[in-house]
This record gives sequence, C-alpha cells and structure tokens, in this order.
Amino acid sequence: MNKSLTLYHGSSLIIEQPEFGKGNPFNDYGLGFYCTQTLELAKEWACSMEQDGYANRYSFCTDSLSILNLSDENYNILNWLSILLMNRRFNLSSDIAAQGREYLASTFLLPYENYDVIIGYRADDSYFSFASAFLNNTISLAQLEKAMFLGKLGEQVVLKSEKAFSRLCFEESIPAERTIYYPKKATRDSEARAASRAERKADPVRDAVYMIDILREEWKNDDARLRGNLPE
Repeated sequence: MNKSLTLYHGSSLIIEQPEFGKGNPFNDYGLGFYCTQTLELAKEWACSMEQDGYANRYSFCTDSLSILNLSDENYNILNWLSILLMNRRFNLSSDIAAQGREYLASTFLLPYENYDVIIGYRADDSYFSFASAFLNNTISLAQLEKAMFLGKLGEQVVLKSEKAFSRLCFEESIPAERTIYYPKKATRDSEARAASRAERKADPVRDAVYMIDILREEWKNDDARLRGNLPE
C-alpha cells in the first residue's frame, strides 16, 4: 500500500499539526490519530449535540510504512475484537466474559503496536455495544459478524507511530454544522441498533456459536470457520 491518501479527521478544533503521543489512550486501537477517508463521516464524528466541528483534511503518504489492515482476508473478527478489548473499557458482567477476554487476548491478539498504521472498523456506540454483548454471551458470533455491516460506519485509518505522523500534511479545515451532522450520526447509530435487534430475532439459536462455545472448543486463529468474517 505505497501511495498517497486523502484523510479526514473530525474534531471540534482545527488541527493543522497533530501531535504524536497525545490523545485518548482508550480509543479502539489505543493512542493514535484517528482518521477516515470519507468526508461525510468525518463531519459526523466532528459534531456533538452542543457544538459544530471541522473535518480536517490531510494528504498522507504511506510509502515504506507498515500497515495492519484488519479487513484483509488474513484476519478475522476475533483479531479485531481482541485489540478492542486491550483498549476500550468493557463491562465484564459474567465469568464467561472475563474468561473470554483472557482467551481472546492470549489466542487472537495481534502485535498491533508494532505497526505504523492500523486500518479497521470503528467501534462507534452501536458497534461497541455489539462487541460487549458478544463477549457477555448474549449474541452469537454470526450476529456480531453481521453487525459489522450495520450502520455503515466505514473504516478508520489510525496513525500509530511518529514516522506515520511525519507523513501527514494539512490541507484545509472544512466546517461541519451540528444541526446537520449530529442528527445524521444519531440516526446512523439508531438504525444500526434497530437492524441488530431484527437480526437477533431472525438468527436461529440452535446452530449459533457463542463466546462460551469458542472457550469450550478452544478455537484457534487459523480455524477455517473464522475466514473472511470482516467485510472488505
């Protein structure tokens, strides 16, 4: 992936020079600078109920950078979830959830901190609730996989290393009005949750695989049942 990308970062601020080592360490993939290649999504992420925001636009050269693309066919949804578990704060409301967290970390966690850039799905409010529900054994693996298609949140591109930060060049800041983009963000989330509820009713429980089944059967990273779970 040696090419130039156009990236957008949604924020309440104009950010001409992102600072390496600053930010929220409890985001999906840990400390980093979180971007998207989609302008409209950046505008949604920029706005809160109370204030407008900006989609900061950058050019980004990926030449010689190491990139972990979690949508690649070599990875599966449990790789994504195990990274999420290392960084986001989950409510482990059962022994199964606690054991599941430990097992996923020991079996499916990738060396994600070794990469300059991570590309993967964003665990917005709805996605995070789906991941938490699976860990707590209340939705199946198939339901979690299908939830990745819901809401159409798209991929985020996360700059992790100082080298990656050095390849980012600010172009402009594009205003985003909260009266337009906050309702869009809220609608996207509510539609994803509604679609998930409908999917749960349609999913046959008899053949479903849950977190407890993965623990009992000791699934491994090369299990054929996990191939191609993340949508491209």
